[in-house]
Amino acid sequence: MSSYDRIPLVDLGAQHEEVALEVAAGFDKVLSSTAFVGGPDVDEFEAEFAAYTERQACVGVANGTDAIELVVRALEIGPGDEVVVPANTFIATAEAVARAGATVVLADCDPTNLLIDPASVADRLTDRTRAVIAVDLYGQIAPMEELRDVIAGRHVHLLEDAAQSQGARRHDRTIGSLATAAMTSFYPGKNLGAYGDAGAVVTDDDELATRVRTISSHGGLRRYEHVVQGFNSRLDTLQAVVLRAKLSRLEGWNERRREAAARYDALLADVADVRLPGTDAPNLHVWHLYVVRVPNRDAVLAHLNEAGVGAGIHYPKPLHQTEAFAGVAEVGSCPVAETEAGSLLTLPLFPHITEAQQVRVVETLVEALS
Repeated sequence: MSSYDRIPLVDLGAQHEEVALEVAAGFDKVLSSTAFVGGPDVDEFEAEFAAYTERQACVGVANGTDAIELVVRALEIGPGDEVVVPANTFIATAEAVARAGATVVLADCDPTNLLIDPASVADRLTDRTRAVIAVDLYGQIAPMEELRDVIAGRHVHLLEDAAQSQGARRHDRTIGSLATAAMTSFYPGKNLGAYGDAGAVVTDDDELATRVRTISSHGGLRRYEHVVQGFNSRLDTLQAVVLRAKLSRLEGWNERRREAAARYDALLADVADVRLPGTDAPNLHVWHLYVVRVPNRDAVLAHLNEAGVGAGIHYPKPLHQTEAFAGVAEVGSCPVAETEAGSLLTLPLFPHITEAQQVRVVETLVEALS
């Protein structure tokens, strides 16, 4: 099968074609000015992304994992403290907590949308809980208002892992609106993706933003003035150029994602063995991923891949069933995440996917299920 016949899970080349000239001009400007670290492009992107997310401050950092760790450290959460995270998330959410020295506590997800379950979070809270990190899964925001109610009256921060929800809204509110801070990743495959690793923290707490920026720049805001022990996690200037070019197109790309998701919904409506993804009523979904649930998932995935359809899995195991976090929670403690993990299947979805490609994806999926 030729590469032309293959349908990728994500088509980054099509995105690049849209921004190539703008990015090239931006790169030339950086190279000629030799403003390789920091500089106006980073400042301007931070201001633009803060405005886009309707937050007071944005701090660009090296990647999304660092963004989470930096916020946890800036809140002085560490050894002896507990942080609740969902069991069904990418490992970075828990990894960042562990790197800061805090204890990871896993909560289950709801069976409909697979978002973190507030009732499960309530069961995990203890006197040592210092934060809950809600993950905006697949492109829709977690039930932040319900989580706020769960932690009401406690000295617990509500944080938002918004790596999959750039442009999403809940009750017409953007990421970070009900959280102490929202942390996001600009990994290339995200709705707003860089040409390498990059990330950011957005918040309405200016003091927290300053602490995050301080820790991320070797513990100081001025050269050789180190007020705390920090590390190096700054947004690369060339990545800021890419992100600025893409940010101006993000709303249009997200709308095309919604159109593609609606097309999948229609094409799959009568396929009995496919459980379609849902949208929690208050959410404006941005469809970072289109995740269905099917029987015999591994065999179905193999058939799709062999036929040139770039389907995938997000995520194959809950965190406590990975080797890295084995023992963090007992098997059976997160029954929904554990049960549903074996059926999850991610279908190709990106702003430039065509109707013909989606028809072929569905036809191949039906073939695989028969």
